[in-house]
Amino acid sequence: MFNWFRRQFGNNAPDSTPAPEETASPPPESETPEAEDAASLSSVAPSPASEAPEAYLAWAKEAYQNIQARKGQTESSPEAPEETGAVEEVEAKQQEPEIETEKSPAWLQKSDRLEALKETALETPAEKTPQPAPEPDEDFLWSAQVLAAQGRAPEDVAEEEINWLSKLRQGLTKTRRNLVNQLKSIVGQGPLNPEAVEEIEALLLQADVGVAATEHIIQTLQAKLREEALPPDQAIEFLKGILRDILDQPLQSYPETFAPQADCLNIWLLTGVNGAGKTTTIGKLAHLATNSGYRCLIAAADTFRAAAVEQVKVWGERTGVPVIANPGQNTDPAAVVFDGVSAAQSRQVDLLLIDTAGRLQNKKNLMDELAKIRRIIDKKAPDAQVESLLVLDATLGQNGLRQAQVFSEAARLSGVVLTKLDGTAKGGVALAVAQQLNLPIRFIGAGEGIEDLRPFSSYEFVEALLNG
Repeated sequence: MFNWFRRQFGNNAPDSTPAPEETASPPPESETPEAEDAASLSSVAPSPASEAPEAYLAWAKEAYQNIQARKGQTESSPEAPEETGAVEEVEAKQQEPEIETEKSPAWLQKSDRLEALKETALETPAEKTPQPAPEPDEDFLWSAQVLAAQGRAPEDVAEEEINWLSKLRQGLTKTRRNLVNQLKSIVGQGPLNPEAVEEIEALLLQADVGVAATEHIIQTLQAKLREEALPPDQAIEFLKGILRDILDQPLQSYPETFAPQADCLNIWLLTGVNGAGKTTTIGKLAHLATNSGYRCLIAAADTFRAAAVEQVKVWGERTGVPVIANPGQNTDPAAVVFDGVSAAQSRQVDLLLIDTAGRLQNKKNLMDELAKIRRIIDKKAPDAQVESLLVLDATLGQNGLRQAQVFSEAARLSGVVLTKLDGTAKGGVALAVAQQLNLPIRFIGAGEGIEDLRPFSSYEFVEALLNG
């Protein structure tokens, strides 16, 4: 079982994380330089700017073979009973009495000589042309390069990670095409002149990066280009570092790892405006947690929106996660939360996901209700690990920043879930959230499928944004 929250196979307990030295692949038997290079990638990942693409290719092929081997073990199943039945059928046919041919015409009778020739003839098996082994495609190679640069070992890579990175890259294609080509033509000409600054500023603002983050990026990039002239590719690599620093800045105030804690109840409260994708995110998080080995429960506390509870129940059926709900309409959401916490404690689940009503940030009564829910959680489960996640529609761009600011004051937010990156969204809004609100991005969604929500990684996001 692959734990997506900790990006590893095996148990979900924090103390069971294997050491990096233990996950390195064993050295190959051959002592050729090519084999030594491929083996070294398992313990020491190549740098993003490495000039050894063959090293990445060897790493990718090894990861691909490991994934195919795991798939073969999963799909293979014994078929002995079927073979036994076939043998018995053949034996039964052999025991059938031969048809008497004395009364049949001579031209229908079997030739003894022909039968003898058939029995003594040697059967030559048909020659099988060897099929070439399947090779990883371009998306696999790019995803493998991103994982290898983070220090991952080939045997620890899951097929789900490869598929997710490919989908994330496709979701950011529009933003990447608009940014990369124009940036390369601008930054490869030495220090930035006023015209170049205006062009970069326009590009970043169009990508929803935000004013504050845009100013920081331009100032940092300009200072570097004044020190030394960088070729376009190196300038893009330096820009990637700036973006990663912005996205990782909030982690100085929040825990770096966002995962259900062991030996305690974890409660995740999801908030946001209507249409951001809260209920869908609840279902995808439940699926992610269940597949990662956690016992999960959902509390349907969105009692204002019509059919919201039914929608949560549908997601509960799809993911196999129980749903705590009040059958009545317009019931008190705080009462549903109270029942949900009680059920989670009695059933000893690992993670309780609470769906709240969509509300506008300027509706004081609804925001007060959100604060009331948080007080009930703190009183009913004082020892629980409580997290509040704001579900933010990436297509809103800068309009979502004010929402995040007000929700942060009412719900004591601990992170943001950025959804709908696969549509017309511009990925720069993630930088604006991190820079202006100092909130970490915890999860991102890049599709409508149940598998299209994954934990956020600044390195993977920036590579998908600027590495095309």
